Amino acid sequence: MTIVLNIISLLGGLAMFLYGMRLMGANLKEGSSGTLKLAMEKVTNNPIKAFFLGLAVTAIIQSSTATIVITSGLVAAGIISLDQSLGILVGANVGTTITGQIIRLLDVNAEAGSFLQFFQPSTLAPLALTLGMLLIMGFRFKRSDSVGNIAVGFGILFSGLLNMTSAVSSFANSGFLTTLFANLGDNPFLGYLAGAGIAFVLQSSSATVGILQAFSMAGDIPFRTIYVMIVGVYLGDCVTTAIVCSIGAKPDAKRVGIVNILFNLCKTILVILAVEIIYRVGLLDTLWNRPMHSGGIANINTIFNLSSAILLLPIVRLYKKMSYVIIKDEPAKEDPYAAQISALNPVFFSTPALALRSCYDILTIMFELAYDGINRAFGLVTNFDEKVYKEILENEEHIDRLTDCVDNYLVQLSPHTTEEHFNRILTQYHKLISEFEHLGDAAVYIAEAARKKDEENVEFTEVALKELSLTRLLLNSILDYARMAFEKRDIDSAYHIEPLEEVMDDMIHTLHDNHLARLREGTCSIRAGILLMEILTNLERIADTCSNIGVATIVRVHPEKTDAMHTFISSMHQGNDSVFNREYQKARELYFTQLTQAGTKN
Repeated sequence: MTIVLNIISLLGGLAMFLYGMRLMGANLKEGSSGTLKLAMEKVTNNPIKAFFLGLAVTAIIQSSTATIVITSGLVAAGIISLDQSLGILVGANVGTTITGQIIRLLDVNAEAGSFLQFFQPSTLAPLALTLGMLLIMGFRFKRSDSVGNIAVGFGILFSGLLNMTSAVSSFANSGFLTTLFANLGDNPFLGYLAGAGIAFVLQSSSATVGILQAFSMAGDIPFRTIYVMIVGVYLGDCVTTAIVCSIGAKPDAKRVGIVNILFNLCKTILVILAVEIIYRVGLLDTLWNRPMHSGGIANINTIFNLSSAILLLPIVRLYKKMSYVIIKDEPAKEDPYAAQISALNPVFFSTPALALRSCYDILTIMFELAYDGINRAFGLVTNFDEKVYKEILENEEHIDRLTDCVDNYLVQLSPHTTEEHFNRILTQYHKLISEFEHLGDAAVYIAEAARKKDEENVEFTEVALKELSLTRLLLNSILDYARMAFEKRDIDSAYHIEPLEEVMDDMIHTLHDNHLARLREGTCSIRAGILLMEILTNLERIADTCSNIGVATIVRVHPEKTDAMHTFISSMHQGNDSVFNREYQKARELYFTQLTQAGTKN
């Protein structure tokens, strides 16, 4: 019964350790994702700088797997090249040893009253948990929840370690662990497979080494066992990483995972050969059977990784060449937005800043396609061109496809965004997807009206064409403000949209009345009037859509205005805002004066 209870306690400690590591790493990634994005985008072709970047990023986010998977996503998105990723991969393998150096605090021994007692896990764990809960429950500053979760994760990690060491102490008394690890050391192949298997299952080399450190506190694990298990860890972890990198990825992104496997295989061979040679010449006799504790395991892991990186970094481009032999290029496909769609990669879910930036890039393309389509559709009204018409339809197909891609990606990303800042961006993007699609639809409707006009030989009067030309100028001003509001998060531009949108409504009503007057006078045909009304209706819809884009921008920057925003906009249109009134009157006077000069009635 005691053995069963100890196994349950051991598994519980392992669960706490793994959860603490994941909680701490996830919040470190989320809190630093903006800086992470900027750093990785600016990486140079210098492998030394890339190496230190990979080391630093992994040390911060506590996961080489996450760093390499993110790097794979950046390669797929075209933000960095495969060449630029090589140094990052090597650095990530060294950066992952930082976790082991933190866990070596298990070795801290201090007498009662000594300051070193504060660095013992039994003290650090409750301190970190207390600090974390105070930050989460008692403070509301920016990122207080993230910092609190990091502290709680740290506390849970060490609580789990303490629980594991306590549980395995009973096995140590029975001699079971000593026998087990001695057998693994006597059969290096089994030790290697054990290390690789555990790392593969846990999907973390840091966690596997941490478990070895915890077991070392309660059982004698000799160097000869430790070194083969650590070497096995390298392979098990990189295989998992390669699988994640390969899911739905482009060839270069898959090659990132392959390069990581090749590097770790070479590292494994290098370490085994070096250790065996040194042992054969008698330089490891005193160390070979010596029990290793937490600090020693951390040092062995760091020495192996750092030495391998120094020796293998100069030949890292050889792995790239080998990856091209293993992963063949796909047949070329003509897709102008393939790179942007590939950037919508699930590997960025753990770093929302990167994921949302990929969405922003595509939304920007959607807006530009719609803007271009609207202006080209206007051109078809006076000079119809079948080729341009088909290009507008093709643009709309691109917009629809990009809409589906971004919409699906945002839905999948949503559960991974816990920070309010990222949630506001995600909410804005959800709203803008349909708005940008509406702009593209409007361009098609105007183009279709122009095509009917050409096919039926319908002629607009000279005055009607001047009126349309004037509304086009006004509409372009509205679209320009909408573009600035979205792309630059420009609140002033967002507020400029409303007065112009109101002037557009007035102009549409006036042009409608002008058309009826021409119809009564017999200077315009009924069919021409129907097509003109189709165009004017879509102009009004475009202006309304731009208004929605402006509102979405304002709400993102000032979320406290969410509930009152539409009431506020309505109040402005009713003349209750002096700034709106001045700008509206100025714009109305400008455009209606030009209407008069064009010879129209208003």
